[in-house]
Amino acid sequence: MYGFSVQMSCGFDEAVERVTEALKTEGFGVLTEIDVKATLKKKLDVDRNPYKILGACNPQLANQALNADPDIGLLLPCNVVVRQEDDGVITVAFMDPNAVLALVDKSGVEQLAGQVRAKLEKVRDQLAG
Repeated sequence: MYGFSVQMSCGFDEAVERVTEALKTEGFGVLTEIDVKATLKKKLDVDRNPYKILGACNPQLANQALNADPDIGLLLPCNVVVRQEDDGVITVAFMDPNAVLALVDKSGVEQLAGQVRAKLEKVRDQLAG
């Protein structure tokens, strides 16, 4: 599996705000925000439920990863998806750093991936409460 998730019962915009704030408590900032719904509407005239990809980064941990392997930037940042299901429930899905960084065969990266996952799990747990 390459991710883990939590469901929330609130509005979509509120969910994005809550996810962003929860990420901050674990040292992550949101570097990018891709509005998939708006992009697909503009480019393909496709209607879909609200869907955003947040590119989250913990600068201290990213620096450690880049020190281990400069090409690891190909696997960064950690993507977090906020999407509205057909029934209105909001799903927040997190990229699993253990799965993604397992592609890197460098000393210390596995331990670092575990640290990142632990922080993202804390974010998930905040949102579940």
